[in-house]
Amino acid sequence: MSTTTSNQYTRTDKLITRISAWIAGAILVALAVWGAISLWQLYLYEETNDAQVEEYINPITSRVSGYIREIRYEENQDVKKGDTLIVIDNSEYELQQAEAEAALTNAHAQLKALASNVQTTANASQVTQSQIAAAKARLWHQQQEYARYKRLYEAESATQQQLENVETALNVARSEYQSAVENYQTSLSRVNDTRVQRAVLEAEVKRRQAVVNRHKLDVGYTIITAPYNGKMGRRTIQQGQAIQAGQTLAFIVDQEAGKWVIANFKETQVRHMRIGQAAEIETDAYPGRKFKGTIISLSPATGSRFSLLPPDNSTGNFVKIVQRIPVRIRLTESTAVIDPLRAGMNANVIVRKEQGENGQ
Repeated sequence: MSTTTSNQYTRTDKLITRISAWIAGAILVALAVWGAISLWQLYLYEETNDAQVEEYINPITSRVSGYIREIRYEENQDVKKGDTLIVIDNSEYELQQAEAEAALTNAHAQLKALASNVQTTANASQVTQSQIAAAKARLWHQQQEYARYKRLYEAESATQQQLENVETALNVARSEYQSAVENYQTSLSRVNDTRVQRAVLEAEVKRRQAVVNRHKLDVGYTIITAPYNGKMGRRTIQQGQAIQAGQTLAFIVDQEAGKWVIANFKETQVRHMRIGQAAEIETDAYPGRKFKGTIISLSPATGSRFSLLPPDNSTGNFVKIVQRIPVRIRLTESTAVIDPLRAGMNANVIVRKEQGENGQ
């Protein structure tokens, strides 16, 4: 009885040992295959999980101060270029524009009045010029009279008093002629002065026109529109809120600029990379789903060099750390395929090595 039981245990132990050996062998083969595949992939590919999806996220800012009258978007809303996002109360800016337009109208009226003055002054100068001709004729007549009476006086045919009266009339005519000439010169100076004033007024009209245009811009700035097709971010403002010029009111994700991935590869990995090389991207949000991309640029410096306080190894405290080079990868698939990706998502990037090629 005991011999039979002992033989049974011996066969059971042999079976267990054999099964354990087969399982261990299978595990060893699986590990060997996995190790071989991993080594082969390490030989053919460079991989990093230090990568994120990126998009242009731009702030929407106000160019004028005022109170928010309307908000015409919601969080995460898709918008088209030119869609009205925010309306700011423009009552004060419209009043300023009306005042500037009234001042411009006044300047135009002054310019017209000055043009009329120029014409009037020019006409007056022509009248003065005619007076010069008349005064010159009278002066010539008095000169002839004086010469005749002088000859008569020398011939004792005229009295001294008559000669003096003619001489006095000659002096008066000469003064009138000189006065007419001076009046004409004065009228010409007035015409020139008026023309100079016209240039000043024309400059004032341009200045007031610029003021009007400025106020029109301010009125236009009270309507804030989407600069391009995109998706709005978080909403943090309310209707009736007072805002200042330059204040950030919202954020918009630019959907026209596309999406890309910034992969931070180790400095020992980039020697086999070049611009135009294909890449595969897998995000943590969509495991098992591969997205295609192309390397479009390699950073000109390590990421640490672009930090606020770049490391200075000459200070004496030096610990060698493998640096990372940001590599920009454009997602090349259609918008519908990459639409689920969002900026900031973590990603794994795989790039096939190209032996003998250096990064560009």
